[in-house]
Amino acid sequence: MTHREHIWVIDDDRSIRWVLERALNRADISVTSFAGAGDALQALHEEVPDALLTDIRMPGMDGLEMLDRIKKDHPDLPVIIMTAHSDLESAVSAYQGGAFEYLPKPFDVDEAVSLVRRACQARREQGKESAQGLTKTTEIIGEAPAMQEVFRAIGRLSRSNITVLINGESGTGKELVADALHRHSPRANMPFIALNTAAIPRDLLESELFGHEKGAFTGAQSSRRGRFEQADGGTLFLDEIGDMPAELQTRLLRVLADGEFYRVGGHMPVRVDVRIIAATHQNLEARVKDGLFREDLFHRLNVIRIHVPSLRDRRQDIPLLLNYFLAQAASELNVERKVPLPEVIDYLSALDWPGNVRQLENLCRWLTVMASGREIHIDDLPPELHERDTQTAGGSWEHNLAHWAEQELARGRSGILDQALPTFERIMIQAALKRTGGRRQDAARLLGWGRNTLTRKINELDMSSGTHQD
Repeated sequence: MTHREHIWVIDDDRSIRWVLERALNRADISVTSFAGAGDALQALHEEVPDALLTDIRMPGMDGLEMLDRIKKDHPDLPVIIMTAHSDLESAVSAYQGGAFEYLPKPFDVDEAVSLVRRACQARREQGKESAQGLTKTTEIIGEAPAMQEVFRAIGRLSRSNITVLINGESGTGKELVADALHRHSPRANMPFIALNTAAIPRDLLESELFGHEKGAFTGAQSSRRGRFEQADGGTLFLDEIGDMPAELQTRLLRVLADGEFYRVGGHMPVRVDVRIIAATHQNLEARVKDGLFREDLFHRLNVIRIHVPSLRDRRQDIPLLLNYFLAQAASELNVERKVPLPEVIDYLSALDWPGNVRQLENLCRWLTVMASGREIHIDDLPPELHERDTQTAGGSWEHNLAHWAEQELARGRSGILDQALPTFERIMIQAALKRTGGRRQDAARLLGWGRNTLTRKINELDMSSGTHQD
């Protein structure tokens, strides 16, 4: 299904907004209008349009100040500045400020539509370049409703230093969410330090978090700053916090309460200003109940919670992610990008992905190395993906049929019953004929049809070869 462009128009003149809305809607471009810059900037926390048209002279914040704000947070968003002829100096400022183009008033509506189309095209091409993996993005990819909830939460927290707890299965991208929370916070210019507490041996974890003084233990030949000190002024991301040993939970609670700690072997307190973002794939409430996680620490961390959905709960993002990871793998390995056939995309979209996004990313690397041709066929998939367990894939054939129908409709296909019914009947007939060794009389009985009905269906479906007339 083709993406319908979405444009924002910001102008305090209602008639200008009305003219542009009408012209762009006629060109099949979706429009959202704002009477002032403040409302538009607020809305950018929730959603980013394909391009933005704004007047220069407006009450409150003017268009150039808004342009400056937008370019800091959304450098790739094309901004078209509308300006009167007397504002040519402002137009130059607009270019210097990173405007895509300026539109002189009074303007020709066809010219305005053409300019908007060019801006959208430029944005698309920019997106393709970044999708080629030229730089490894830290942005989160996703259009599914469950991911939009995550984006909204990041937007709402963008001006905040509040503690956040991120829940989600392994491989869902919890660190990407933590990184996005940091980059969109007042601490964005300070360090973002990540530590997977489950990956560090228990006896080293204390030193890793809080640092140590020279001679604190065997092998400590010099003093060392821990992750808390490295993150001072910025954000410390503690992944798999549910696995943290009890004694370190106590120390962490003390740091969160007092803002200071001692290095291992140290006698002088170290003060830090650190925002904590924690993540876990475990049910922390259950671990608290089982006495495995401190309740007071849980309440300290559980100020705001964000749930990152599993990949099976955002299946519509699988083609998008597949495209991105294949491009990234090709760029990393300096080889031609592999292209999956439509049936491969459908097949992969129906899998359950217990390893989530990380599993899909690893598959794309594997296919980039192992697939023999440029196109990826079903046979190119690794053996473990060929035998799809019907229980993990969703259970019954009804479930799989429903999933197929949803996918087809999401792609904008119509007449899907005309496509599904003949395929269904062909499969049933083939199964019955296989069971009876090709004898139609017996196959008709198994299907609950008369022999004439079966013969008519075989002819309609062009299945005559390979069956007995008996």
